[in-house]
Amino acid sequence: MPQSYSNLIYHIVFSTKNREPLIVDAVKSRLYDYVGGTIRKQGGIALAINGMADHVHLLAKLRPDKAVSDVLRDLKANASGWMHEVFPELKDFSWQNGYGAFTVSPSQIEKVRAYIANQELHHAKRSFREEFVALLKANEEFDEKYLLT
Repeated sequence: MPQSYSNLIYHIVFSTKNREPLIVDAVKSRLYDYVGGTIRKQGGIALAINGMADHVHLLAKLRPDKAVSDVLRDLKANASGWMHEVFPELKDFSWQNGYGAFTVSPSQIEKVRAYIANQELHHAKRSFREEFVALLKANEEFDEKYLLT
């Protein structure tokens, strides 16, 4: 076959260190723009970005030659540096180690996009931990010792 095709779509969730509520309204839209730009620079497409003060949800199409772990490592490192530079008052800003990455079928993109867009609504009813456990259970069995704390 002379050409290859891939359609690698991920719902990625990652949080601030110790889930500190540092992604305030004054920062949020600029951070999300930066995250989207970082995904583009790595050859991907950010389909949706939203979250709460302590975590981010990202729906992204990534290149097959980029490991999700490498994309997230670079994204988090660059975003932390950018936050320190643009918002010096957030000098303690950093990301929690780890993340959740879940594959999304093309038929579910709009459902996941709506879920990401409605984060405030979801968190009126459940905590980040409850949300993350629900995502893990919907995708596979898991060991609680590996939960983001």
